[in-house]
Amino acid sequence: MTPSDPKLLANIRIVLARTSHPGNIGAAARAMKTMGLSHLTLVDPAVFPNSQADAMASGAADVLENATVCTTLAEALAGTTLALGVSARRRDIVAEVLTPPEAAARLLGEAQAAPVALVFGNETSGLSNEELSLCQGLVTIPANPDYSSLNLAAAVQVLSYELRQAWLGRAAWPQPEIDAASGDEMEKFYVHLETALGELEFLNPGSPGKLMLKLRRLFSRTRLAKEEVNILRGILTAAQEAKAAPRNRNPQ
Repeated sequence: MTPSDPKLLANIRIVLARTSHPGNIGAAARAMKTMGLSHLTLVDPAVFPNSQADAMASGAADVLENATVCTTLAEALAGTTLALGVSARRRDIVAEVLTPPEAAARLLGEAQAAPVALVFGNETSGLSNEELSLCQGLVTIPANPDYSSLNLAAAVQVLSYELRQAWLGRAAWPQPEIDAASGDEMEKFYVHLETALGELEFLNPGSPGKLMLKLRRLFSRTRLAKEEVNILRGILTAAQEAKAAPRNRNPQ
């Protein structure tokens, strides 16, 4: 693809998680459209649709009309192979921390092969550790350290601008190194992993605690390919079958 091809930008989702104020949704839609982005996904918004969102969107009403509304972040990330969370604070749950230009380059490179996402959290609390566990990296905007709180729509504008600048400034992007597993494929793997570890009595299935979050971070850091996920799930299935099989206590 070349930068003149809008299909590359069309593969980038802007995901707003648990948005409190509908005006911020509209302002974010406007910020997106000015930079050529159109795929807005909302996760459990407090109020949407809403007249305040329409008013703040100004000429970007089409972005709101075509927005996808999901109940969970996992649902919003279905089909993506790369999701980057945006936060002013570094969290231990995400291994890789990127600058906005680094994030833009990574997203555009991956968007050649599959949908990707930038994930923004709630205006007050940001992204939770559980939400960050669904992301493969973290993006931080180098704001004033004495006052780093950035309005949601302003943050969307900054990252959207970086994406457009990178898109305009490069004729070709390196192809993704692996045929990466999608977000929903990884979620199925994590469900399988937790189930298998419970059956193997490695963790308490009623209270998996922080172990699954640490395992998510481990596998997020390694960026699994589709084939690798299939291999790991095959190992888990074999372990489950071996655990369930009756033992022959009197071999002949």
